[in-house]
Amino acid sequence: MQTLAKQVLEHAAGLPEGSPLVAKELLHLANRAAVDQVLSRLVRRGALLRVGRGIYVLPMESRFGSRAPSAVKMVEGLASQRGETIVPHGAAAANALGLTTQVPMRAVYLTSGPSRRLKLGAQTVELRHAPVWQLIFPGRAAGDVVRALAWLGPKKAGEALRALGAKLPSAEIKEVVSARARLPTWMAQEVSALVPHG
Repeated sequence: MQTLAKQVLEHAAGLPEGSPLVAKELLHLANRAAVDQVLSRLVRRGALLRVGRGIYVLPMESRFGSRAPSAVKMVEGLASQRGETIVPHGAAAANALGLTTQVPMRAVYLTSGPSRRLKLGAQTVELRHAPVWQLIFPGRAAGDVVRALAWLGPKKAGEALRALGAKLPSAEIKEVVSARARLPTWMAQEVSALVPHG
C-alpha cells in the first residue's frame, strides 16, 4: 500500500510544469484533513512549494538542484484551474510590443479574480483584479495593445498606436478597433484615429 504522501507526489508529478495543486483535487486519495496534513508535511520536507493559501506546486529538478517552476506556467495553470482570465500587466505588454525598453522587475498580472500575491520560490507573483475591458483578447496581440495603452495613458497612447499600426498585422489592429465600445472614452478616441475615413 502506497503512503498518501507518495500518492500526492505522483499526482503532482503527472501534472504539467507549474500546475497548481489544491487539496480539493486530492480528495479521491483521502479525506480533507488527511490531505491538508500531508500537504503541510510535504512543504516542510521541501517536496512541494506553498505558493499561496491552499495552493502548492511541485518544484522542478534540474542539474543545478531544485527550482521553482516558471511564473508564466504557474499563472496559466491557475487561470485554467480557477476559470479566471489572467493576462500580463500593461508594462509587460508594452515591453513585449517594443513600446518601452523598461523590463518589469516584478511579475505582475491582471486577473478577473481577486487580487493576491503568490510566492514562487524567491519570486513574488502579484495578481491584480482588473476591469473587464483590460482583460479582453487574452493571449492575443490585440489584448496586449489594449493593456499597453492603459499602462501608457492618454498622453502617450496616440504615438504608441501609430507605431503599432506600422508593426502589427492589420487583423490585430482591426480587433482593437472592434472593441472600441468596451474601452474607456480616451482610448476609444485614440483607437478611432486608426479607422480609415471615406
